[in-house]
Amino acid sequence: MKLTCYFCVANLVILGICGGVYAFTGFDLINFACFGNPTAYRIFFAICGVSALFTVYSLIAFKPFKGLK
Repeated sequence: MKLTCYFCVANLVILGICGGVYAFTGFDLINFACFGNPTAYRIFFAICGVSALFTVYSLIAFKPFKGLK
């Protein structure tokens, strides 16, 4: 479970970096990494969506900030 959380957060960080590059330069880094393949492009975004949902679920279910006051 811990490895899955690390993978999901790393995936969202990569998405954020690629989004920042696209916002500041206009170069679509994800499309470049997928070699222009629209299926791979959509699969990557689908995996990022599932990663975001799992991250929200893990924050609700495991309450990592419960001890902080």
